[in-house]
Amino acid sequence: MTDWSQLSHAYGSAEDIPALLDRIEADPSAEGWSDLWSALCHQGSVYSASFAALPRLTAVATTAADPKEQVNAVQLAAAIVAGADQLNGDGDLRAKHAQEIAVLLRAANEHLRTVPDRTDYIYLLEAVLAFEGVPVWGSELANGLVNEEYQTSCPRCETDLFIAIGEYGYFSTSGDYALHDEVEKAPLRPADPGDLDGIGRRLHSLALGDGRSDVATALTYLFGGAHCTDCGADFVVADRMGEFC
Repeated sequence: MTDWSQLSHAYGSAEDIPALLDRIEADPSAEGWSDLWSALCHQGSVYSASFAALPRLTAVATTAADPKEQVNAVQLAAAIVAGADQLNGDGDLRAKHAQEIAVLLRAANEHLRTVPDRTDYIYLLEAVLAFEGVPVWGSELANGLVNEEYQTSCPRCETDLFIAIGEYGYFSTSGDYALHDEVEKAPLRPADPGDLDGIGRRLHSLALGDGRSDVATALTYLFGGAHCTDCGADFVVADRMGEFC
């Protein structure tokens, strides 16, 4: 039996977490999920209560009547698991929760093939990597693809750069292109799918196999080349993974 009073979340004692989880199971809502995210994975930070909640989140991910609620549970659980290294003093949390993680990984893979929403699909891709323990990609893949923008710095001159991948186009720039039209932009160079290897090839193949050609196209730019508009350095966008803001 979990003694929640001995655990903590973003705002202090975790005594309120069982009630929040009960609410999600009985009457799920956007507000309820927001409250759980805020407490258990606040801006990417995780807490002792976060991992204690994994068994309940796993139950929602596998038994909720609404597939959307299953996906919500998988996504929160993945964000928690991705932050396991933040709690080194609590031992090997991935090993402690190996059974739940294995179930959640199966659920994430199953939903990848059927989820209708593009955003949910991208976060499920990231969830698979998080449950598998793939470093960096398990926590930094989705946000840029969903928001169609990564922020990083030039590997040579360290200038802050925007990498646009989506509605605004496919380019790099050091200027705030959302506010100013006349900023210098350098077109991105998409990778040839046939030249992809490793994680890039795997993600691209998954997206194509799941009928997500739009995501597959975005991935060719993520694993393609960029140009610094300040110093002229060329670099591969994905090589800056880990430096993204």
